Amino acid sequence: MCSRYFLDADGNVIAYTFAVPENTLMRRRYNIAPTQEAPVVRVAGDGARELALLRWGLVPSWAKELAAGTKMINARAEGVEAKPAFRAAARSRRCLVPATGFYEWKALPGRKQPYAITTERPLFAFAGLWESWMPREGGKPIETFTIITTEANPAIASVHDRMPVILPRDAEDAWLAGDAKDAMALLTPYAADTKLRAVGPAVGNSRNEAPECLDDAPAWSEQQDLF
Repeated sequence: MCSRYFLDADGNVIAYTFAVPENTLMRRRYNIAPTQEAPVVRVAGDGARELALLRWGLVPSWAKELAAGTKMINARAEGVEAKPAFRAAARSRRCLVPATGFYEWKALPGRKQPYAITTERPLFAFAGLWESWMPREGGKPIETFTIITTEANPAIASVHDRMPVILPRDAEDAWLAGDAKDAMALLTPYAADTKLRAVGPAVGNSRNEAPECLDDAPAWSEQQDLF
């Protein structure tokens, strides 16, 4: 499961990395949580890439209420193309979710220890899906997204049995606009270097979005060697 992640990169860096026009609304984010708006990269109607702010928690077009998205912040890679909530998006509404890392919690006696998880790349993308949902009372459509998860790689398995799908750079085009069957084959555990670092409890509160969310865990924290 992936329920929090961070994007410690300026808008111009995001634009350059993902070959999209710069969006002046982009800012560094240290504790992105479900139901919040976050940037995704997708293919626009003209075939070009665009950067858009969507609500985290996918709401299928047929859902009765927006709250359905709180249960769909993640989509399991296994069979995602056949699941009613995700199959339409898996065919034609795939997206990249820019990130510099994500958080996971390890159960310890009496508490949970958060870890910040990063890769050898300073900025990368999760595999995502997006949808457009129209409120019953009318108004503007609400666009939402989900992050696809898969089995954890060996490093992350010491903390959790799932991880978000991190796409290799050379797979991003295929995920965005390639054949759906080929795209589903990309939903595998990240094989490159993955690093875990114990951080303090501030990240546990979704209202905390300051850089301090990435501070090292206090000295009294029971840190374990994960490598």
